[in-house]
Amino acid sequence: MAKRRLPVNQPRGKSAPIMRRTDKSARAGAKSGNKSIRLWGRHPIVAALDNPERTIRHLWGTREALATLDLPSSLTVTPSGPADMAGMVPHGAPHQGLVADVDPLPDRFLDEFLNPDSDDRRAILVLDQVTDPQNVGAILRSAAAFDAVAIVTQDRHSPPESGTIARAASGALEIVPWVRVVNLARALEDLAEAGYWRIGLAGEADDTLGAALGGVRPALVLGAEGPGMRQNTGTHCDQLARLPISPQMESLNVSNAAAIALYAAAEARAKG
Repeated sequence: MAKRRLPVNQPRGKSAPIMRRTDKSARAGAKSGNKSIRLWGRHPIVAALDNPERTIRHLWGTREALATLDLPSSLTVTPSGPADMAGMVPHGAPHQGLVADVDPLPDRFLDEFLNPDSDDRRAILVLDQVTDPQNVGAILRSAAAFDAVAIVTQDRHSPPESGTIARAASGALEIVPWVRVVNLARALEDLAEAGYWRIGLAGEADDTLGAALGGVRPALVLGAEGPGMRQNTGTHCDQLARLPISPQMESLNVSNAAAIALYAAAEARAKG
Protein backbone atom coordinates (compact mmCIF):
# COMPACT_ATOMS: atom_id res chain seq x y z
CA MET A 1 0.00 0.00 0.00
CA ALA A 2 1.31 3.44 -0.86
CA LYS A 3 2.43 5.55 2.03
CA ARG A 4 -0.10 8.12 3.06
CA ARG A 5 1.19 11.59 3.78
CA LEU A 6 -0.85 13.64 6.20
CA PRO A 7 -1.08 17.44 6.04
CA VAL A 8 1.57 19.50 7.78
CA ASN A 9 2.03 23.20 8.26
CA GLN A 10 5.10 23.44 6.04
CA PRO A 11 6.21 21.56 2.93
CA ARG A 12 8.67 18.76 3.44
CA GLY A 13 11.80 18.22 1.43
CA LYS A 14 15.22 16.83 2.13
CA SER A 15 16.75 19.88 0.56
CA ALA A 16 15.07 22.13 3.13
CA PRO A 17 17.59 23.58 5.59
CA ILE A 18 17.43 22.60 9.23
CA MET A 19 16.30 25.54 11.31
CA ARG A 20 19.00 26.32 13.87
CA ARG A 21 17.72 28.36 16.73
CA THR A 22 20.38 30.07 18.77
CA ASP A 23 18.16 30.44 21.84
CA LYS A 24 18.32 26.90 23.18
CA SER A 25 15.89 27.77 25.95
CA ALA A 26 13.26 27.93 23.20
CA ARG A 27 13.75 24.22 22.61
CA ALA A 28 14.01 22.86 26.12
CA GLY A 29 12.48 23.69 29.47
CA ALA A 30 14.49 24.95 32.38
CA LYS A 31 16.17 22.43 34.63
CA SER A 32 15.25 22.29 38.28
CA GLY A 33 18.08 24.62 39.29
CA ASN A 34 20.52 22.98 41.69
CA LYS A 35 17.93 20.65 43.18
CA SER A 36 19.33 17.15 43.49
CA ILE A 37 17.63 13.92 42.48
CA ARG A 38 17.63 10.86 44.69
CA LEU A 39 18.44 7.53 43.05
CA TRP A 40 18.23 4.07 44.57
CA GLY A 41 19.01 0.55 43.47
CA ARG A 42 22.15 -1.04 42.09
CA HIS A 43 21.52 -0.67 38.32
CA PRO A 44 20.63 3.05 38.37
CA ILE A 45 23.53 3.96 40.66
CA VAL A 46 26.18 1.88 38.90
CA ALA A 47 25.06 3.42 35.59
CA ALA A 48 25.23 6.89 37.14
CA LEU A 49 28.76 6.22 38.39
CA ASP A 50 29.76 5.14 34.87
CA ASN A 51 28.22 8.22 33.22
CA PRO A 52 30.75 11.08 32.86
CA GLU A 53 27.82 13.50 32.36
CA ARG A 54 26.39 12.72 35.79
CA THR A 55 27.51 14.53 38.96
CA ILE A 56 27.01 12.49 42.12
CA ARG A 57 26.77 14.58 45.26
CA HIS A 58 26.56 11.89 47.93
CA LEU A 59 26.41 8.10 48.07
CA TRP A 60 25.07 5.99 50.90
CA GLY A 61 25.47 2.24 51.00
CA THR A 62 25.84 -0.87 53.07
CA ARG A 63 29.42 -1.95 53.52
CA GLU A 64 28.69 -5.06 51.44
CA ALA A 65 27.25 -3.06 48.53
CA LEU A 66 29.99 -0.41 48.64
CA ALA A 67 32.69 -3.09 48.59
CA THR A 68 31.56 -4.18 45.12
CA LEU A 69 32.01 -0.69 43.61
CA ASP A 70 35.12 1.04 42.27
CA LEU A 71 34.53 4.50 43.74
CA PRO A 72 36.52 7.68 43.09
CA SER A 73 38.28 9.05 46.15
CA SER A 74 36.63 12.45 45.64
CA LEU A 75 33.11 11.05 46.12
CA THR A 76 31.40 11.64 49.47
CA VAL A 77 30.37 8.22 50.75
CA THR A 78 28.52 7.34 53.94
CA PRO A 79 28.26 3.71 55.06
CA SER A 80 24.69 3.10 56.21
CA GLY A 81 22.45 0.33 57.38
CA PRO A 82 19.52 -1.04 55.36
CA ALA A 83 16.97 0.36 57.81
CA ASP A 84 18.44 3.86 57.58
CA MET A 85 18.36 3.78 53.77
CA ALA A 86 14.80 2.47 53.75
CA GLY A 87 13.80 5.78 55.31
CA MET A 88 15.56 7.71 52.51
CA VAL A 89 13.52 6.29 49.62
CA PRO A 90 9.79 5.86 48.86
CA HIS A 91 8.05 3.30 51.03
CA GLY A 92 8.83 -0.19 49.86
CA ALA A 93 11.34 0.92 47.19
CA PRO A 94 14.07 -1.73 46.72
CA HIS A 95 17.25 0.23 47.39
CA GLN A 96 19.50 -2.90 47.26
CA GLY A 97 21.89 -1.28 49.71
CA LEU A 98 22.63 1.84 47.61
CA VAL A 99 21.17 5.36 47.63
CA ALA A 100 22.62 8.47 45.97
CA ASP A 101 21.88 12.15 45.52
CA VAL A 102 22.82 13.36 42.03
CA ASP A 103 22.53 16.49 39.90
CA PRO A 104 20.12 16.47 36.95
CA LEU A 105 21.68 15.48 33.64
CA PRO A 106 22.67 18.31 31.27
CA ASP A 107 20.06 19.44 28.74
CA ARG A 108 20.13 17.73 25.36
CA PHE A 109 18.85 19.49 22.24
CA LEU A 110 17.22 18.12 19.14
CA ASP A 111 19.74 19.85 16.86
CA GLU A 112 22.39 17.42 18.12
CA PHE A 113 20.64 14.55 16.34
CA LEU A 114 19.49 16.21 13.11
CA ASN A 115 21.95 15.37 10.35
CA PRO A 116 20.12 15.14 7.01
CA ASP A 117 23.21 13.64 5.36
CA SER A 118 23.48 10.75 7.80
CA ASP A 119 22.61 7.20 6.77
CA ASP A 120 21.85 6.27 10.39
CA ARG A 121 18.46 4.53 10.37
CA ARG A 122 18.14 4.04 14.11
CA ALA A 123 14.79 5.19 15.45
CA ILE A 124 14.01 8.34 17.37
CA LEU A 125 11.10 7.94 19.76
CA VAL A 126 8.66 10.84 20.27
CA LEU A 127 6.28 10.70 23.25
CA ASP A 128 3.16 12.85 23.15
CA GLN A 129 2.14 13.66 26.74
CA VAL A 130 3.20 10.34 28.26
CA THR A 131 3.29 11.40 31.90
CA ASP A 132 3.57 8.22 33.96
CA PRO A 133 7.16 7.92 35.26
CA GLN A 134 7.05 4.12 35.31
CA ASN A 135 6.09 4.08 31.64
CA VAL A 136 8.77 6.62 30.70
CA GLY A 137 11.38 4.61 32.59
CA ALA A 138 10.34 1.38 30.88
CA ILE A 139 10.42 3.14 27.49
CA LEU A 140 13.95 4.39 28.18
CA ARG A 141 14.98 0.82 28.96
CA SER A 142 13.55 -0.43 25.66
CA ALA A 143 15.14 2.48 23.81
CA ALA A 144 18.54 1.45 25.16
CA ALA A 145 17.91 -2.22 24.37
CA PHE A 146 17.07 -1.48 20.72
CA ASP A 147 19.67 1.26 20.23
CA ALA A 148 17.34 4.22 19.70
CA VAL A 149 18.98 7.56 18.97
CA ALA A 150 17.01 9.46 21.61
CA ILE A 151 13.58 10.01 23.09
CA VAL A 152 11.81 13.35 22.62
CA THR A 153 9.13 14.67 24.96
CA GLN A 154 7.32 17.93 25.50
CA ASP A 155 8.84 19.55 28.56
CA ARG A 156 5.61 20.65 30.21
CA HIS A 157 3.75 17.37 29.68
CA SER A 158 6.28 14.75 30.71
CA PRO A 159 7.56 13.72 34.14
CA PRO A 160 10.75 15.25 35.53
CA GLU A 161 13.90 13.20 35.90
CA SER A 162 13.47 11.17 39.08
CA GLY A 163 14.51 8.13 41.04
CA THR A 164 11.31 6.38 39.99
CA ILE A 165 12.17 6.81 36.32
CA ALA A 166 15.78 5.78 36.92
CA ARG A 167 14.68 2.63 38.73
CA ALA A 168 12.20 1.65 35.99
CA ALA A 169 14.84 2.40 33.35
CA SER A 170 17.34 0.08 35.05
CA GLY A 171 20.32 2.25 34.08
CA ALA A 172 19.01 3.41 30.69
CA LEU A 173 18.40 6.96 31.97
CA GLU A 174 22.19 7.36 31.83
CA ILE A 175 22.47 5.88 28.33
CA VAL A 176 19.62 7.18 26.14
CA PRO A 177 19.58 10.94 25.39
CA TRP A 178 16.34 12.54 26.58
CA VAL A 179 15.43 15.66 24.60
CA ARG A 180 12.80 17.96 26.11
CA VAL A 181 11.19 20.46 23.75
CA VAL A 182 8.73 23.28 24.26
CA ASN A 183 6.79 22.72 21.01
CA LEU A 184 6.34 19.10 19.96
CA ALA A 185 4.83 20.02 16.58
CA ARG A 186 7.88 22.15 15.75
CA ALA A 187 10.16 19.30 16.80
CA LEU A 188 8.32 16.96 14.43
CA GLU A 189 8.80 19.47 11.62
CA ASP A 190 12.51 19.61 12.39
CA LEU A 191 12.68 15.82 12.27
CA ALA A 192 10.99 15.81 8.86
CA GLU A 193 13.44 18.41 7.52
CA ALA A 194 16.29 16.16 8.69
CA GLY A 195 14.95 13.23 6.68
CA TYR A 196 13.02 11.31 9.32
CA TRP A 197 9.77 9.59 8.35
CA ARG A 198 7.35 10.35 11.17
CA ILE A 199 5.18 7.32 11.98
CA GLY A 200 2.38 7.87 14.47
CA LEU A 201 1.09 4.74 16.19
CA ALA A 202 -2.70 4.68 16.11
CA GLY A 203 -5.02 1.71 16.53
CA GLU A 204 -7.39 2.99 13.83
CA ALA A 205 -4.69 3.20 11.13
CA ASP A 206 -5.02 1.12 7.94
CA ASP A 207 -1.30 0.40 7.53
CA THR A 208 0.67 -1.87 9.85
CA LEU A 209 3.90 -0.67 11.40
CA GLY A 210 5.88 -3.30 9.51
CA ALA A 211 4.65 -1.94 6.19
CA ALA A 212 5.46 1.63 7.22
CA LEU A 213 9.06 0.92 8.26
CA GLY A 214 10.57 -0.20 4.96
CA GLY A 215 13.70 1.74 4.06
CA VAL A 216 13.04 4.86 6.18
CA ARG A 217 14.69 6.72 9.03
CA PRO A 218 11.86 6.36 11.52
CA ALA A 219 10.63 8.79 14.13
CA LEU A 220 8.13 6.71 16.07
CA VAL A 221 5.40 8.82 17.69
CA LEU A 222 3.35 7.43 20.58
CA GLY A 223 0.58 9.07 22.57
CA ALA A 224 -0.47 8.61 26.16
CA GLU A 225 -2.61 5.68 27.24
CA GLY A 226 -6.29 6.43 26.93
CA PRO A 227 -6.34 9.59 24.79
CA GLY A 228 -3.53 8.46 22.49
CA MET A 229 -1.87 10.97 20.19
CA ARG A 230 -3.38 14.42 20.09
CA GLN A 231 -4.94 15.39 16.77
CA ASN A 232 -2.36 18.12 16.15
CA THR A 233 0.44 15.64 16.71
CA GLY A 234 -1.12 13.24 14.23
CA THR A 235 -1.27 15.92 11.54
CA HIS A 236 2.49 16.34 11.92
CA CYS A 237 3.12 12.66 11.11
CA ASP A 238 3.82 11.43 7.59
CA GLN A 239 1.97 8.18 8.17
CA LEU A 240 -0.20 6.51 10.78
CA ALA A 241 0.38 2.85 11.50
CA ARG A 242 -0.93 0.24 13.90
CA LEU A 243 0.47 -2.75 15.70
CA PRO A 244 -1.33 -5.89 14.43
CA ILE A 245 -2.68 -6.99 17.81
CA SER A 246 -5.61 -9.36 18.36
CA PRO A 247 -9.10 -7.82 18.27
CA GLN A 248 -9.57 -9.35 21.72
CA MET A 249 -7.47 -6.48 23.11
CA GLU A 250 -8.22 -2.85 22.37
CA SER A 251 -4.70 -1.57 23.01
CA LEU A 252 -1.36 -2.14 24.70
CA ASN A 253 0.32 -0.32 27.54
CA VAL A 254 2.34 2.50 25.96
CA SER A 255 5.64 1.10 27.23
CA ASN A 256 4.84 -2.30 25.71
CA ALA A 257 3.83 -0.65 22.43
CA ALA A 258 7.08 1.32 22.41
CA ALA A 259 9.14 -1.84 22.95
CA ILE A 260 7.41 -3.65 20.08
CA ALA A 261 7.74 -0.63 17.78
CA LEU A 262 11.44 -0.25 18.58
CA TYR A 263 12.01 -3.97 17.94
CA ALA A 264 10.22 -3.72 14.61
CA ALA A 265 12.34 -0.70 13.65
CA ALA A 266 15.52 -2.55 14.60
CA GLU A 267 14.45 -5.57 12.53
CA ALA A 268 13.66 -3.38 9.51
CA ARG A 269 17.05 -1.69 9.84
CA ALA A 270 18.85 -5.04 10.04
CA LYS A 271 17.15 -6.22 6.85
CA GLY A 272 18.30 -3.10 5.02
